[in-house]
Amino acid sequence: MTKRAEAKYKIDRRMGQNIWGRPKSPVNRREYGPGQHGQRRKGKLSDFGTQLKAKQKLKGYYGNISERQFRRYYAEALRMRGDSGDNLIGLLERRLDAVVYRAKFVPTVFAARQFVNHGHVKVNGRRVNIASYLVKVGDVIELKEGSRQLTSVLEAANLPERDVPEYYEVDHTKMTAKLTRIPLPREVPYPVVMEPNLVIEFYSR
Repeated sequence: MTKRAEAKYKIDRRMGQNIWGRPKSPVNRREYGPGQHGQRRKGKLSDFGTQLKAKQKLKGYYGNISERQFRRYYAEALRMRGDSGDNLIGLLERRLDAVVYRAKFVPTVFAARQFVNHGHVKVNGRRVNIASYLVKVGDVIELKEGSRQLTSVLEAANLPERDVPEYYEVDHTKMTAKLTRIPLPREVPYPVVMEPNLVIEFYSR
């Protein structure tokens, strides 16, 4: 089981935003930060502070990826052709745990990571238990036969708070999903505004 570095709602409160759009987020009730000084008026962020917040928000959204791994995505995005910000989002959306989450096989991205690590997911008929595995366009992701009737899986498919993006083909009767193309940042259904170009600027300093 993957160790989660921080409680997921602490990330929401630190950012001051409900970054997953979850109805139970504490930000829905209190928009200020955690702790006894959370309600203090905050000064205007510097350019560095703005870039850092953009990086923390994007990194936290995908299950609070480790800094080392997130920096590798940045380096890979720079090596690829095209806009580095677009490339960064494309790499993150290709993560196997992100695909499982987007396909609504599980309720949260944290659950998706655990689900993959526990061996419930196959890619092109082969079991893959690495959450950071990068799915290619056309790959078929499916749940193991014995995992398809799990209560959490059935409930996730009916969650009203989010829809399956257009760049996936998902069949909830067969519990299969296919990435049809690499999305642009504007196509990814983030509940809050993500700024990948600020993330690129942060690491480029």
